[in-house]
Amino acid sequence: MGYKTDLTDAQWDSIKHHFKHSRHRKHEKRILVNAVLYLNKTGCQWRMLPNDFPPHQTVHSFYRRARISGLWKAILDDLVRKIRVQAKRSETPTYSIIDSQSVKTIYASEQRGIDGGKKRKEENGI
Repeated sequence: MGYKTDLTDAQWDSIKHHFKHSRHRKHEKRILVNAVLYLNKTGCQWRMLPNDFPPHQTVHSFYRRARISGLWKAILDDLVRKIRVQAKRSETPTYSIIDSQSVKTIYASEQRGIDGGKKRKEENGI
């Protein structure tokens, strides 16, 4: 094969333990992950997946089952933890930021409306 989206050996080594308990099928998990990464990066249609990947139905089924089971989230969470540790930070964020402007906007929209005919804002409804 050899697509730019394919996992390197080091990248595969860092996530392959997530697939340890999955059943072995006709296609290797690494090839299926590479197919999903190819689809994600290129944005191509499932049916336009190159022929050197498994059939698009197989890749779609693998992707769907992994999404439903939470496997993709587990992999991403694991990678985020590893990157944070490499950067000498805590494994998990210790705080979060809420955009206060968005909160104000939501509250204000309940108090005001726009009268399309008058083209002006009105307090306490339309």
